[in-house]
Amino acid sequence: MIGYVTLGTNDLERAAEFYDPIAKELGFGRMMEFDSFIAWGDMTSEQAGLALTKPFDGGEASVGNGTMVALLAKDAEQVRRVHAQALELGGTDEGAPGPRGDDGFYAAYFRDRDGNKLNVFCYQTGN
Repeated sequence: MIGYVTLGTNDLERAAEFYDPIAKELGFGRMMEFDSFIAWGDMTSEQAGLALTKPFDGGEASVGNGTMVALLAKDAEQVRRVHAQALELGGTDEGAPGPRGDDGFYAAYFRDRDGNKLNVFCYQTGN
């Protein structure tokens, strides 16, 4: 069910120095990398990935701020259904369903009733 887990950091370079060798030891490398975000894993693997990010809101990372659980969906329709269901159940919208970037990543973001941030995503192929 879990596709990847995101953790917050205030110093991405320092965090990457810690996680790069651990990921290598586990047989994974970087699968995505941006100025404020690095993810380790294998997009073709059934194992969950791990990501580190500077918090999107610009605040300091803490246990919770910058932390997000990502749930793997089977397709874009399921992403839309889960997002709608989360809102119907009292969650709040953190990003409507849609493509993110140009690599087939399709996602929606929401918070649960307690404020925990979640993402539901899939990879679309053939686009």
